[in-house]
Amino acid sequence: MARTSIRERPDREEILWPVQTACPACGHPMRLRYDNGRTLVTLAGPVRLRLKIRRCEMDDCSRHHRPYRPEAEGAIALAQHEFGLDVIALVGTLRHGEHRSVPEIHRTLRARGVAIAERSVTNLLDRYDELLATSLSDSARLRQRLAAQGRVILALDGLQPDVGHEVLLVIRDCLSGEVLLARSLLSGTARDLAPLLRAVARAVGVPVAGVVSDGQTSIRRAVEQALPGVAHQLCQFHFLREAALPIFEADRHAKKELKKHVRGVRPIERSVDELSDPQAAVMQGYCAAVRSAITDDGQAPLAASGLKLKQRLEKVADSLERVAEKGGPRRRLRACRG
Repeated sequence: MARTSIRERPDREEILWPVQTACPACGHPMRLRYDNGRTLVTLAGPVRLRLKIRRCEMDDCSRHHRPYRPEAEGAIALAQHEFGLDVIALVGTLRHGEHRSVPEIHRTLRARGVAIAERSVTNLLDRYDELLATSLSDSARLRQRLAAQGRVILALDGLQPDVGHEVLLVIRDCLSGEVLLARSLLSGTARDLAPLLRAVARAVGVPVAGVVSDGQTSIRRAVEQALPGVAHQLCQFHFLREAALPIFEADRHAKKELKKHVRGVRPIERSVDELSDPQAAVMQGYCAAVRSAITDDGQAPLAASGLKLKQRLEKVADSLERVAEKGGPRRRLRACRG
């Protein structure tokens, strides 16, 4: 849906000056002629940019009267965009690194104070993919780095956070961590994937020692067709996640039951909010510890959030018992334990 409210006015301003004073075409000095104003939405909040624009005044120059903008502008935002590059980077990380859907990304940005419409998230994802493709076009740099290690081990994954959307194929070298290819495909069949694998194998300039991927049938067939004889190992993380699924479901149910016993923390906090004695401060600290334990989730399958919650609540309960044994505020402690 589109944005329905007026965008917040920026409360800070930055002035950007061009570093270069000589015309890049003729070498003559460029004069400051006017300012351009630009408002950006960043992760740190909205900001107003005041750009100092230079122009070459030489009549015979190929850049005669063409504006020369501050170089630092390109490190903050793309041309004619209202969102900063930090927002685009976060959107791409959430999508391709954490497999978040567009609505989930939108909620995350809103929680961080970024005023953005859900439709704009899709547009920023397109910009991120374009920037990624541009960075991967520098084949000379990649070849030089990969030549030093003498081989590559390809990690292959197809990302489709939203059903019905294009599949983003990402091929990465496990040894260097470099992303070798990122391409949006209408489908993730073996027929579509095999040519891309061949292209990557030719472009890296070193032998492909192995491939790591999940157990998707189309990927397995594509590796067999494009890289015959190359060792192909299925991703251990995917196997671990599938094997731990029953344990994960049991842990999630246990966490849900534990939360039922500690959801009365907020009324206890309200009862001591207006008090300023040391006992009230202690109670507020315990309530904050309980709330922190509830909201801290683990990432399956390596971190069981239910077990983590149980351990943290046990520590809080043990601490309460020790305070009670020392003659602390028993009535309030009983209310907190209950």
